[in-house]
Amino acid sequence: MVKKWKSLLVLMCFIWTIFGIFTFWHLGYQYIGKSYFESENFQHEIDNFTAELGPLVINVPNAEDLKDSIEITQTEIEDHRNYYGTLGQQIDNIKQQYAQRIQEAVDASATELQTKLETERDNKIKDITTNFENDEHVRKKILAEKQALVDKYIKAVQGEAKNFGKMYDYWSYELVNTETGEIHSAGNVSETSAYKIKYSERNPLYAGNISNNLSYIFNNTETYVDVESFDETTEYTGVLTISKKAVQSLGVLQDYNRFHRNQYTFFFVWLSSIVTAIFAWRGRKGVLQTVKGMKEKEILTKIKFDYQVILVLITGFMYLITCQVVLQSIEYTYAYNYQNNYVRSILDFAFKLAVLFVIGSAFFVQLIWLYLRVDTLKKLEENVKSSYLWSLGDSMTDLFINRSIALHSFVMIAAAFFGGGSLVASMLRGGGFPVLVLGMCMFIGIPALIVFLSRMGYLNRIMKDTKDMAEGRLNRDVKVKGKSPLAGHAENLNHLREGVRTSMHEQAKSERLKTELITNVSHDLRTPLTSIITYTDLLKKPTITDEERQQYIQILDKKSERLKVLIEDLFEVSKMASGNIELHRSRVDLTQLIQQAVGEHKEDLTQSHLDLRMTMPHDPIYAYVDGQKWWRLIDNLIVNVLKYALEGTRVYVTLKRTADGDAEFTVKNVAKYEISENAEELFERFKRADASRHTEGSGLGLAIAQSIVDLHGARMSIDVDGDLFKVIVRIPAV
Repeated sequence: MVKKWKSLLVLMCFIWTIFGIFTFWHLGYQYIGKSYFESENFQHEIDNFTAELGPLVINVPNAEDLKDSIEITQTEIEDHRNYYGTLGQQIDNIKQQYAQRIQEAVDASATELQTKLETERDNKIKDITTNFENDEHVRKKILAEKQALVDKYIKAVQGEAKNFGKMYDYWSYELVNTETGEIHSAGNVSETSAYKIKYSERNPLYAGNISNNLSYIFNNTETYVDVESFDETTEYTGVLTISKKAVQSLGVLQDYNRFHRNQYTFFFVWLSSIVTAIFAWRGRKGVLQTVKGMKEKEILTKIKFDYQVILVLITGFMYLITCQVVLQSIEYTYAYNYQNNYVRSILDFAFKLAVLFVIGSAFFVQLIWLYLRVDTLKKLEENVKSSYLWSLGDSMTDLFINRSIALHSFVMIAAAFFGGGSLVASMLRGGGFPVLVLGMCMFIGIPALIVFLSRMGYLNRIMKDTKDMAEGRLNRDVKVKGKSPLAGHAENLNHLREGVRTSMHEQAKSERLKTELITNVSHDLRTPLTSIITYTDLLKKPTITDEERQQYIQILDKKSERLKVLIEDLFEVSKMASGNIELHRSRVDLTQLIQQAVGEHKEDLTQSHLDLRMTMPHDPIYAYVDGQKWWRLIDNLIVNVLKYALEGTRVYVTLKRTADGDAEFTVKNVAKYEISENAEELFERFKRADASRHTEGSGLGLAIAQSIVDLHGARMSIDVDGDLFKVIVRIPAV
């Protein structure tokens, strides 16, 4: 428990250190090595005082001089004349204004009122007519309006001058007009001064004639007055001072005392932050261990990484805002003190300081948790890739897999924004703009909407057909409409449907062949095994003769050998099919290998009344193969011929180099049995051309040959044309 409190204290010290750095960064230049008279607030006060001293006190313009400097241009006359429209428009407007009132007077038989209104109307029409006939008449009107503005300005200056004198009564000055030699003074500049500014001919005081604070009187009126033509600056030399006695006045004393109190307060903050920084540095390890062990950490680690980063940034922003609030509270506490309610002021400051520590603690604890989450490059990469923004980026990237869809999406979004913005703009503006928007909607928006709705309808159709496919209804194609990306998707779905149907057909075929495999294995293994058991029982009888015993032993030997061949072939083809066999490749002359392998069966072919015809190239053809396995391949193909070729027919063995650079080995013969099944199924295990299973073959010869070819990355195919049986093997030659 004590350890946790110590860690909390260290964390508070760290927060206070950061606050000290924050205040030093923002206000250090204002308070370090500076007095009140060098502060920014006082410099602003000087600027305001000197800016208004001229136009309000020492350089007040004369009303008559301002009026004499008024100039009226022909442009102003034309603007005044046409302000309410042309002559005809203005006369019609006046007539319309009085028509109803005169008619009411006529209806009421008020002759005097009627006469008065008609006279008033006619005078206005005459005045308007004179405006368009006589420039001088208009000039006098404009001049009278501007002179009235001058009088209004002078009256405002007099009121502002009184306020100015009360506000800056602690200033003393003695200024000399460099042009006229006129002296303006206030207060006693000879008193001991706390602050003084000297103006010389090289660095004079420039005083204007027009107050910036009152220029709105001229500018914010329909009768525009060029203030710049009135505002001529005058140069002054002399001094501006604030005496030490004047510093004791209420206005200066408050700001003066506030500055020094703030200065001492911030010095304390900065010195204390140095002390807390030392304490925080020494206790940093304990804080890290405490924060690591907090159970609340598990809550944040479950959310996505970018959410945690955003939460840290929000808390950090709140921490900076709170630092700014506490800083302002320190800086302006002495200025207001809630109307001398010091208790309320202290409580308010304590509350803000407590909020600072709470938010600061939350920020730095979350920052440490975030660091622990990505303290290695691998962790950072994993968290970034699992973030929401990363997945959103992937989604946006996926949008451009098909550029046509991306283009359509952006066009529709742009059309939606344009349509909505145009609709709002057309409601706010008049004229021909709504007509333009309506035309754009009719010729662009509505067609785009129709195309979009059509595409969405087509998408719904594709989704429905896809659902039917998922439920196993594969008898209907997805309709392909046009050449859009959706049409391409529909076409791909059709290809997928065909692939699924083919896969289902192959699966059914595989199940059928698997069933046949089990049946054939059981039959082929049971037949010799049954014979072995039967003749073994016969050998056990004491009544058999020696001749019978020898016959039984020969049969057992034959059946055992048959069973051995079956088991070895089955074991070998299983090893090859699983790839659990090692090849020893070398550069082999296929011409020589085939001649030797086939040559060993010439006598067998002759005894089977088969006529061998070999066609070999004159030049050797090389390939990288396992010579032993390739010999087994050739041997199996020739043995297959011996078992299933029709007696008295020819057997063709051919080797050649194809145009593609492959070595092609072909064996052709006429089958003695009708081949009614799919030729490719002859590669399956225990599949025979002799469906009645009268031959001595194991049914694994072609299956073993196919496995050898597959292990070498070669190709093997069977071609059946009636009774003509042809096996073709291709392998890249070198």
